[in-house]
Amino acid sequence: MSDFAATKALFQLPEGLIYLDGNSLGARPKATTQRLETLLSDEWGEMLITGWNKAGWNDKPGTVGNRIAGLIGAEAGHVVMGDTLSIKIYQALAAALKMNPDRRVILSDSGNFPSDLYMAQGLIGLLDRDYELRVVAPEDVAANITNEVAVTMITQVDYRTGRIHDMKALTAKAHAVGAITVWDLAHSAGAIPVDLVDANADFAAGCTYKYLNGGPGAPAFIYVAPRHVDTVEPALSGWLGHEAPFAFDPDYRPGFGIERMRVGTPPVLQLVALEVALDIWDMVDMNDVRAKSIALTDLFIQEVEAACDMVTLASPRDGNARGSQVSFAFEDGYAAMQAFIARGVIGDFRAPNIMRFGFTPLYIDEADVIKAVEIISDVMNNRLWDAPQYKIRNAVT
Repeated sequence: MSDFAATKALFQLPEGLIYLDGNSLGARPKATTQRLETLLSDEWGEMLITGWNKAGWNDKPGTVGNRIAGLIGAEAGHVVMGDTLSIKIYQALAAALKMNPDRRVILSDSGNFPSDLYMAQGLIGLLDRDYELRVVAPEDVAANITNEVAVTMITQVDYRTGRIHDMKALTAKAHAVGAITVWDLAHSAGAIPVDLVDANADFAAGCTYKYLNGGPGAPAFIYVAPRHVDTVEPALSGWLGHEAPFAFDPDYRPGFGIERMRVGTPPVLQLVALEVALDIWDMVDMNDVRAKSIALTDLFIQEVEAACDMVTLASPRDGNARGSQVSFAFEDGYAAMQAFIARGVIGDFRAPNIMRFGFTPLYIDEADVIKAVEIISDVMNNRLWDAPQYKIRNAVT
């Protein structure tokens, strides 16, 4: 059994604060500071540029990618780190479209994160070949997977509500009609068990600053299935995705296997910070994480609904149908969330009216849930949110 009391002790959590925002930015492992200090002094400071070889900096996109592979049910050697999630979605989508040249429909859903849709829109604009981004309601995705579809581009866990798509079933339906699948795992990796091999996924991408605790700006990852990895054509033919970067050949030749999906210079400091977090993830079993997540979110829903009749549950009630988050709708949700934060319960707000709370069992427990609900109840029932300072919109919500 995973020892979540032990993992909680490994994170820096400010006294008196309940952090329910792991679905936007995970908490920092205590060991990150010392590890980065070592990198700065002993590696960057003493090795200087030789650190790319001596300290293995250049290999980190692959070595860290293999550690991520273990958390998402991917084969070793088929996940690589680097860049942002939007870049990795763009890479996967462009490659998938190239594999289905006679089709013109990209299928997504209205619960997808807008950035994914923006990437698709931008790519379509560049291709100028009558492509269509077809966006349907989340519950209508399966019915719209037809033989017109070139690629399905779906976020497995809805960022607003936490609703989970059935990756295996939708992938099977896509393959049955000749479509390629691209899965966004932004709210899946570290939140729910993922098995890309069992689902027979073609491409997947995700970020590491949320549940995986890699820190702000932590790099994204991309997965390419073994059946595609040696033939997929990278749309972003970056220097480090070249077969021989230091040959300085003026013509691009894709690298071998997943290496071809590398683009630019790897963010070494961020990858090292992520490695520290992954050391903690090595201590737990993902099935234990999932069971604890469902228990915590069920408890949160039960207690909030008992105390606050003015909010409406926006997440699936069935724990097996939602990710590791709970969302409540409230007309003045932005102001209410600012009032919660002012009193030490940190969640976030998603327009137009969603108050969203993320639960990371590695450092959130039942006592945190009960205390958080006490504060939320006080704010809501006494209308403490109805104050001018809580209605001023910040740039990041």
